[in-house]
Amino acid sequence: MSEPVELRTERLLLRPIRLRDVVDVYEYAQDEEWARYFNPHTLDYVERFVSNAVTAPWDVGPRFSIVLDSKVIGGVGLAIEPEHHRADLAYSLAREHWGKGFATEATERVIRWGFEDLGLEKISAHADAGNRRSWNVMEKLGMTREGLLRSNSIVRGERRDDVLYGLLRQEWQARND
Repeated sequence: MSEPVELRTERLLLRPIRLRDVVDVYEYAQDEEWARYFNPHTLDYVERFVSNAVTAPWDVGPRFSIVLDSKVIGGVGLAIEPEHHRADLAYSLAREHWGKGFATEATERVIRWGFEDLGLEKISAHADAGNRRSWNVMEKLGMTREGLLRSNSIVRGERRDDVLYGLLRQEWQARND
């Protein structure tokens, strides 16, 4: 089992999620605009989510809190499939920090870690088809839209489509040479 790590960017600290992060995560998850692409995040849900992330094996489920000026403003994590050398990337960011490049900065750093340190060959991400902001992040990362997952999730009682993006190691290397 690999050990948790901290990653840094120019402006952010990405550190393993901690139980006390519940307070900050719950706070930003109550924003209606942030929550429109998710099912409601009750305090109980956030406590379970954070607890599960903290106890998940780091080698298959690393989850980072995005920290700015000692406050958790979001999260980013990987769901790793070691046998296929691939992972699914997930991220979120408090609305007050949208449009400042923080989501792209944090996810770029985790992608670099995934390819360079973990030896991944592919990283994928998906988002609600209506969440254009998330599409923009994936496209800024150099990801290619691979498809539309029709009726893939249920959000607030409605079936929703998701868009799927992917990035191969060689594509990432070509962008970063």
